[in-house]
Amino acid sequence: MRMLHPELDLEPTFLLDGSGERTAAGMPTASEDAALLDAYSRTVTKVVERVSPSVVRLDIRHGDGRHGGAGSGVIVSPDGLILTNSHVVQGAKRAEVSTLDGRTLSARVLGDDPDTDLALVRVDENTTLPAARVGDSKLLRPGEIAIAIGNPLGFEASVTAGIVSALGRSLRAKSGRVIDDVIQTDAALNPGNSGGPLVSSRGEVVGINTAMIAGAQGICFAVAANTARFVLGEIIRHGRVRRAWLGIGGGTVALPRRIALRLGLDQATGAVVTNVDQDGPAGEAGILTGDIVLAVDGAPVSGADDLVRLLDAGKIGRTIPLDILRRSEKRRFWVALQER
Repeated sequence: MRMLHPELDLEPTFLLDGSGERTAAGMPTASEDAALLDAYSRTVTKVVERVSPSVVRLDIRHGDGRHGGAGSGVIVSPDGLILTNSHVVQGAKRAEVSTLDGRTLSARVLGDDPDTDLALVRVDENTTLPAARVGDSKLLRPGEIAIAIGNPLGFEASVTAGIVSALGRSLRAKSGRVIDDVIQTDAALNPGNSGGPLVSSRGEVVGINTAMIAGAQGICFAVAANTARFVLGEIIRHGRVRRAWLGIGGGTVALPRRIALRLGLDQATGAVVTNVDQDGPAGEAGILTGDIVLAVDGAPVSGADDLVRLLDAGKIGRTIPLDILRRSEKRRFWVALQER
């Protein structure tokens, strides 16, 4: 006769489900599994039905008439503003836009920001187009559903789904600058997906798909929607993105609760410094890798996207305070910002 300690009994307890099948206590039954899968399928289907009409194919046209590459884009305003990747437009000024309903429209490139691998295109025709809603990427959590829509390898309106694998990644753009606050996902991306949207289960664009790692399985990246919103606004206002240069790379990190309470901090997260250009303003001011930026010029920083937003053209040439968390202590550094 086998004896088990009553507090260490690891034998599963079985219950009968409605069909008479035995299932481990606390585990979903086959019918419950089916219901969960059906709910997941309905969620993805509804998101695709809502967002797909806003996803377009972009065929790039160079000034000398040569055809460039092709990629994806997402319409973000009814008057024809389209977000895509910088590496899709390749410095060109014109593009041909193909919509899901079969229309072919001409468009011009309003602005191109290689530092974030983002570009903004506007349709020439006076028409109303279905626009996707750009969400708040700061609300994302690892494990959430992530849906990629685009034109991989020329297969239009293709859909892949997965999860948000990680947040706050850094990715080096072709310009050499590190793109901060990048979303990692396992939703499959292929050439041609570039510039298309990464969409949440709420049907909101939370990222612009930008890269995959060749040879890797399920490691793909998207530029966060909050970064894209900032770049879009700068291009509309100035035709390009003017930004103050701090000389750091960063990601988003949670602040230890006991330290936040002790220091009286309102925010739960900050921007962790992942690398420092020693010849840049931050390096000269004494900022170190591992420091957490809490505020820029008095404005709270809860993530790397806040750094991108706050280091705007208005701070170029100014010396501003940076509030830093270093080894559980809050410190202030003065940094002389330059134009990038």
